[in-house]
Amino acid sequence: MFLKLDTLKKMIHGIGSTRPDEIGCDECFEQLDRFAELVLAGKSAAEAMPLVQDHLDRCGDCREEFEALLRALRANSTGAP
Repeated sequence: MFLKLDTLKKMIHGIGSTRPDEIGCDECFEQLDRFAELVLAGKSAAEAMPLVQDHLDRCGDCREEFEALLRALRANSTGAP
């Protein structure tokens, strides 16, 4: 099996940027509502919940869920459909 250079670089970057205290998708998902509330309140969610921010930076699926949650909360607060 041969890997393209770009694929190999991404894999190495992913391995090299892991943290010993990082959280998985399930734990991130459990905390998304609190994280979103902090963002909407204009507070530094990344400082308050760095492991969630780190996970969102790395995981496209969780980041999409978070962005969808933010859109829904913003629409709900403005009364938009």
